[in-house]
Amino acid sequence: MPRKSGMRNLMNSRSDILPLVLDDVSFEINGMRLIKDLSCTFEAGPRTAIIGPNGAGKSLFLRLCHGLLTPSAGTIRWAGPDGANSVTAQAMVFQRPVMLRRSVAANVDFALKLRDHGKSDRTVIIDEVLGRCGLRRLKDNPARVLSFGEQQKLALARAWALKPQVLFLDEPTASLDPAATHAVEEIVQAIHHEGTRIIMTTHDLGQARRLADEVIFLHRGRMLEYAPTETFFTEPKNDLAQAFVKGELLWWKLGKDNRRAGGHEVDKAPRRRN
Repeated sequence: MPRKSGMRNLMNSRSDILPLVLDDVSFEINGMRLIKDLSCTFEAGPRTAIIGPNGAGKSLFLRLCHGLLTPSAGTIRWAGPDGANSVTAQAMVFQRPVMLRRSVAANVDFALKLRDHGKSDRTVIIDEVLGRCGLRRLKDNPARVLSFGEQQKLALARAWALKPQVLFLDEPTASLDPAATHAVEEIVQAIHHEGTRIIMTTHDLGQARRLADEVIFLHRGRMLEYAPTETFFTEPKNDLAQAFVKGELLWWKLGKDNRRAGGHEVDKAPRRRN
């Protein structure tokens, strides 16, 4: 089937919403600051991996960018005429994706209906995206009986069908075996190659090397390093980043080390998992 479909037309019909700018963003719950004075800019093009130990704030960071959470302080701004409507120009796939009580094809169809695609357009897009994600033979199967790896591929297919300008991925291969991980990574690469900006969290340093052009290192809610991938892994400037790349546990790195490394005061952080 020729790839002229509404998938590509959907992207071409919108104005750019990038760059995404975070300016001194903090987020707190019950007086506990979990994200602290975070500033960065995401331009169009590169793939970004957000890494750090458990409890660093990686998933919170994505949820703030996606708009699921509102900053307690600071601002998050999308650019361009579509900035105010960024919710329709970006998407997020969660570590545990929500599967609707319907077939594989109907899960994608539901998302397309919400964007007002006509039936004939939806049929073409569904067939194409399920084929490219290796799910066409399962299109009539109930989504909730798929394996976890297949569900993750369906979540990616559902997002890809909408042709987002930015796609946030929260640990997209957590708990997957190597074969499923490889399949998901190939889909992520294909989505990126069609022009979607990828911003993802991962606990897998090898995956960060394979998929990312740049790396953000978080620790206790602070961004301690933001660098090209190769630079980060070969010459990390921050001492906590150096320890993390070497595989050292950072639980014993208290305020003294963090102040020396990042120049910031360290707030008491709760024990939470991303």
